Amino acid sequence: MSTIWQAQQILKHKFGYDNFRLEQQNAIQCTLDKRDSVVLMPTGGGKSICFQVPALLFEGLTVVISPLISLMKDQVDSLRSNGINAAYLNSSLSANEQNQIMQLARNNQLKLLYVAPERLLQQGDAFINFLKEIKVSFFAIDEAHCISSWGHDFRPEYLQLARLKHLFPGVPVAALTATADKLVRKDIIDKLELRSPEVFISSFNRPNINYYVEAKKNYFEKLVAFLSKHKNDSGIIYCLSRAGTESLASDLRKDGFDALAYHAGLEKGEREKTQERFIRDEVKIIVATIAFGMGIDKPNVRFVVHADIPKNIEGYYQETGRAGRDGLHSEAVLYYSAGDVIKLKSFVLITDNAEQTKILTRKLDQMAKYAQLTTCRRKYLLNYFDEPAPDTCGSCDVCLSKYELVDATVIAQKALSAVVRLKENFGINYTIDFLRGSKSEKIREEHKQIKTYGAGADISKEEWAVYMRDLIAKGFLAQTEDEYPKLKLTERGKDVLMGKAEVQLAKSRVVEETKPAQRTKAEMVYEKELFELLRSLRKTIADSEGVPPYVILSDATLIELSAYLPQSLTDIRKISGFGDVKVSRYGGDFLDVVIKYCKRKDIGTRMELKQPKREKKSTRPVMAEDGSYKNTYQITLDLHRQGLTIAEIAKQRKMSATTIAGHLAMFVETGDLRADEFVTKEKINYIRNLIDEHGSLSLKAIKEHGGDSITYDDIKFVVSEIRGVK
Repeated sequence: MSTIWQAQQILKHKFGYDNFRLEQQNAIQCTLDKRDSVVLMPTGGGKSICFQVPALLFEGLTVVISPLISLMKDQVDSLRSNGINAAYLNSSLSANEQNQIMQLARNNQLKLLYVAPERLLQQGDAFINFLKEIKVSFFAIDEAHCISSWGHDFRPEYLQLARLKHLFPGVPVAALTATADKLVRKDIIDKLELRSPEVFISSFNRPNINYYVEAKKNYFEKLVAFLSKHKNDSGIIYCLSRAGTESLASDLRKDGFDALAYHAGLEKGEREKTQERFIRDEVKIIVATIAFGMGIDKPNVRFVVHADIPKNIEGYYQETGRAGRDGLHSEAVLYYSAGDVIKLKSFVLITDNAEQTKILTRKLDQMAKYAQLTTCRRKYLLNYFDEPAPDTCGSCDVCLSKYELVDATVIAQKALSAVVRLKENFGINYTIDFLRGSKSEKIREEHKQIKTYGAGADISKEEWAVYMRDLIAKGFLAQTEDEYPKLKLTERGKDVLMGKAEVQLAKSRVVEETKPAQRTKAEMVYEKELFELLRSLRKTIADSEGVPPYVILSDATLIELSAYLPQSLTDIRKISGFGDVKVSRYGGDFLDVVIKYCKRKDIGTRMELKQPKREKKSTRPVMAEDGSYKNTYQITLDLHRQGLTIAEIAKQRKMSATTIAGHLAMFVETGDLRADEFVTKEKINYIRNLIDEHGSLSLKAIKEHGGDSITYDDIKFVVSEIRGVK
């Protein structure tokens, strides 16, 4: 049976990471034990690792059910870039292409197959029958919250997935999502008919994201000021309406920002082109409805802005979670208007379904409450998902604010008196209009005769809104959970009205900039000029391979390269994100840029600052034929010393020849092997002359000049020997 030791080796050598995060290891172990599971992990937390690693350990095929074509393509591109056999079946492929992929699955040449949920019902049971022909070892259901009608993204086609436990009773199922409250979690288990599933809930906290809420008044000017600080960053701006996305994108372009609109009303081709340009870093800002983003795996989104309030916390959390998936510092900004909440009330009304209307209305009210907080926003979000949190986080606008407190006892008494005079039967907006003496027709005539009417006319509507939220937060007022929440006086409020207590309220606040000490550890000191050079190289490679830049390497990996300045392939292997295949394919090119930069700047490596790898000799990585555990590189070296060729080792170890050559090249660099054990002396001299002539150790550059007479593996061995001598 597969063990967690083997899973750790897959993680390191295929994906380039030393350690599992959050609940990944426990979720993987559960699947390896062939038990069902529900995995809740924050966006960017690494949910895909929970099913991709077991897929590589199981003998048969893992079927991943995913709702969006773009999400499938992104994940398959990433898997292939790591040397993993994966494919997807969806409507973007021709019938011939789909038949070819199905044949690969029949021939046991795929480890992961991504499909949409509706495919299970297409052509009767044709697809089910196809799955029964092959050995399906595992089902992974991504975005599992889509099965719940109480969730924020219900998709009826997900309901059919309950058939899986009946049709494949012995095959484990993992349901994965980033957002699900208790009600949705129960729905997932019940509607998928999972059998005694383990439920793994990782922390919902995204410490690298700072949360801000600002009043929507004059929001465009505020937005422009914000975006001006993020000129080189990728970001998403969410709007409620299609028209809103187009007008805002147009206005931003007039102000010099690289912005495009995205919504479901655009032609399919235009949507796909816009999305493609965004994920390939060809356009910086997408202004979109919620139709955008669920299938976006882009890790270097640095900010998410909500120009309109979302309908619920789950949607807000998931959308803001599209920022900073690489773990680097990011920001989430919401522009709030009470008027937006009133408009949204009509959108959550479900005809002939009072129960669901009540739930959706309550969720909207909880979202509005978040926007009105005078206490820590991160704590509110985490508590919403039943996770405890400290009272302050130091990285939301509330916790970063310095408040000017004033003696507001008289102001509070006016507000509390108004609530009582209105018989505790009205909400915040009506009460404020009443206090300010509004001439609006919505103010009842009998209320205009009350003494308190107009008693707060000297205070602006915006200031009153701040005071009201503060009175609620401090327990002087409460709100009902009705469709339209009403203000109620509390016992503390009664004491203030009777003159038994004083009140201090916030009049104004100044939000401080995040201090460096409060930033995520991933925000290390690095060579910014080098980072840009590496980013340019990554873009060139990505364009040549027809994939998004982040499929090659993430920003986090480029920052590590720019911070630690590796000087050899051995160093490169210690950089997060470099698995065996990526070291082999790209290591030399990126290393070449780093070395040249260091020479030009006359600076040395900082690899000594890198935390030592957890993969030490005391671990038990891979079981050899004699029953002992050895490092995967050592096993390759042993087989080479037994006289096996690269092709023979690759066949025996069920790895690609490129991976085996990469293993052996590392030993050439360390001096344990020589390049002439793999490459003729004539080719070695030819490659060395090319390197001297063109002054580059880039495998790609040498190959372009050397032509078909030499292979990438030939170059790799010679370059490794040169680096080993340095």
